[in-house]
Order: sequence, then C-alpha cells, then structure tokens
Amino acid sequence: MKAYKTIKTDGQTEIKIKKSRFICSIKRVQSEEEAREFIQSIKKEHYEATHNCSAFIVGENSEIKRSSDDGEPSGTAGIPMLTVLENHELTNLVVVVTRYFGGIKLGAGGLIRSYAGAVAEGIKAIGSVQVKEQEGILLKMSYSQYQDFGKWCTDNNQTEYNTTFLEDVVTTLFVDLEEKEAIKDQLIEYFYGKIHLEDRGKRVVEVPIS
Repeated sequence: MKAYKTIKTDGQTEIKIKKSRFICSIKRVQSEEEAREFIQSIKKEHYEATHNCSAFIVGENSEIKRSSDDGEPSGTAGIPMLTVLENHELTNLVVVVTRYFGGIKLGAGGLIRSYAGAVAEGIKAIGSVQVKEQEGILLKMSYSQYQDFGKWCTDNNQTEYNTTFLEDVVTTLFVDLEEKEAIKDQLIEYFYGKIHLEDRGKRVVEVPIS
C-alpha cells in the first residue's frame, strides 16, 4: 500500500458566525459508497438544517473527489471544503458541514470563508495521521548481544516487539519499507555479522502528524 494522510479519528466540531451555526462532521471512509452513506445519515440527523454541504476524497492516490453545495450559491461551500482537504493532503475521509441559518446573510465571500473555516477548524481539533505500511525484521541473538541491542534501539529510535527469552533472545522490529535493508545492514555491522535476521510479516501503522 502507498502511505497516505487522513484524520486521526471521526469527530464533530462547531463554529458560530453571525448567528449561523456551522457543524462540521468528519468521518474516515474507504469507499465512495461509504462516504455517501455518511452524508445521507447526517442529512437525516439534521433534517431541519438549512444546508448540509459535503466534500470527500477517497483512494490512496486521492482518485475520487466529490463535493456538494446542497442549495448554497454555486461554489460557496462544497468546493471550498474540498480545497481545505486537498491543502491538508488528506484522503479517505468525508466531511459534512451543517448550517443552521441565523438570520444574517453572509454573502458569497462570507460563505466561502465560513464553510472552509469550519472544515479547517474540524481538522485542527481532531488531528491527522500518516497511515503507512511497515515490515517486520525478526532478530535472534544471545543474552549478551541483547544487552547491547537496547542501546542500539535507543540510538536509532526503534522499538522491539514480541520479545521472548529462551535459549536465545528472539524479538521483532517493524520498520518503514524503504528503510528495511539499510537497518538490516546497520544491525549486521553493529553485531559484527554475528546476529540472525529474518524477514517477517507487514503491519499498518498510524503516525500522528503534529
């Protein structure tokens, strides 16, 4: 799989602009069908709202992009919302901004800023992650080697997993695919070639983006 960025979790935020409420609902999705189902669920939940505008991006390469103004003037809601998602380089998510009109008209510029601002505020509050695949390296070593291995992990910002202590110490590292061969070479050099390494399965991890 290709690494991509998305939101940390599903969530909802709200801002108020000139007495209008803008409720931003965000959800992680894996397909266009799932995105459209979420949009319909929000419309059903907020059926009394003035508008339920939406935007979503789906695919590791952001292949599918859709937006809707849901009755707002053309180009004042869906596209600005989609642009915020694009600017944050996010995918596999859908966002719906529900507006309850407060009686004061905002004008085209005000609507664009409000809908885009609601999405930006939602992403900021919820946070984002990089989703990527890592590959495992199984290590078999002596107990004396294992004492040095802890220092190597600290120096190289690595974490061991599933460690067992039997006749030898067996543990696993998970590393980014593009770094795997370089890390294996480092380990072989660090232990003067006297360490047993095996490739292990892959896993998907989510790394918070500050």
